[in-house]
Amino acid sequence: MKHLLRYIITRLLLTIPMVFIMLTVVFFVLRIMPGDPVSAMLGAHAPIETIEQKKEELGLNRPIYIQYLDYLWQVCRLDLGESMIFKQPVIQPIKEKLPATLELSVCGALFTLVFGVFLGAYAADKRRTVQDYSIRLYGIVIYCIPVYWLGLMFQLIFGIWLDILPVAGRTGPRVFVSMFEKTGFYLIDTLLAKNYAAFGDVVVHLILPSVTLGLVVSGVFVRLTRANLLDVLKSDYIVAARARGIPNRKVVYKHGLKNALVPILTMLGLQFALLMAGAVLTETTFSWPGMGRLLLERIYARDYPVIQGVVIMIALVVALASLLVDILYALIDPRVRY
Repeated sequence: MKHLLRYIITRLLLTIPMVFIMLTVVFFVLRIMPGDPVSAMLGAHAPIETIEQKKEELGLNRPIYIQYLDYLWQVCRLDLGESMIFKQPVIQPIKEKLPATLELSVCGALFTLVFGVFLGAYAADKRRTVQDYSIRLYGIVIYCIPVYWLGLMFQLIFGIWLDILPVAGRTGPRVFVSMFEKTGFYLIDTLLAKNYAAFGDVVVHLILPSVTLGLVVSGVFVRLTRANLLDVLKSDYIVAARARGIPNRKVVYKHGLKNALVPILTMLGLQFALLMAGAVLTETTFSWPGMGRLLLERIYARDYPVIQGVVIMIALVVALASLLVDILYALIDPRVRY
C-alpha cells in the first residue's frame, strides 16, 4: 500500500510540469498569431484611439512577459480569468460544456475498447486466415480516415438515406433538459429523474458521434490486442492448458486475453488524449455543444482567457485519465510500483 501511495503521488507531481508546459505554449502561440481580440470585438475599421483604449483596458498593451506572469499568478490562485468578449468568468462556459465532451469521449472510449479488443482478439485467434488479414487491413484503414469525413458519411447514410438516427445535438426538441439537469451529464441526469423516454432520446443522439469517435481510434487497439495476445498465446501455461484439453475459445478469450489486457489499458490512457482532440472535430460535425465547439468559437473571436482555460481543462482531464489508468495498471501488476 505504501508503494502504491508513493506511486500515485509521483504521478500527480508529474502532472504539474505537463500542464505548465501546455499553458506556456498556448499562451505564447496565441499572442504571436495574426489578429487580436480587440479587432474581433470592434471590427477592422474601428478608430485607432478606440482600439488602443480597449487594449489598455484589457491589459493587452503591457509587455508580453508581464501578461504571462500575471496569468501564471491567476492560475496558481485557481482563477482562470474573465472572458474578454462576454465579460463572464472563464469557468462558467467550461462548466456548461465540459460534461458534454466527457460524455462523448467516455462513450467513444468504451466503444473503442470493446470493439477494438474484440476484433484484435478474434484476429489473433484466427491468425493467418482471411478473417485475420481483413481485420488487420481494417485497423490500418480506419486509423487513416479523418474523423470529420467519417462523421459526415454516417450522417449521410444513417441520418439522410436511412433516416434512423439523429445527426445533430444532444437531445431532440421535445426533451426539455432544464427540467432534470443536475450534473450536466444527460445520461446520468435522465436516469436520476427516472425519465426513461428522455434517457432513450439521449442515447440515440449519442450513438453516431460516439461511434464515429470510437471507430477511428479502434484501429490502434485492434493491432495492439492482436500483437499482445499472440505473444501471450506462446506462453507455457497456454500450451499446458491446450494440452489438458481446455476448449480453444476458453484458452484464448478467458486465460489469454486477460493477461494481454495490461498494455491495452495503458494505451487507453494515452489514446484518451486523442479522443479529446478528436472530439473537437466530432462536435463540430454533429453540432455537439461541448468543449470542442466552445474552443473553436473562441479561437475565431480571439478570446484568449477562454481558449487558455479550455486547453488547461482538457490537459487536466487527460492527465487525470492517464493517472487512473496508471493506478489500475499498478493494481493489476504490482511490479510497476517499485
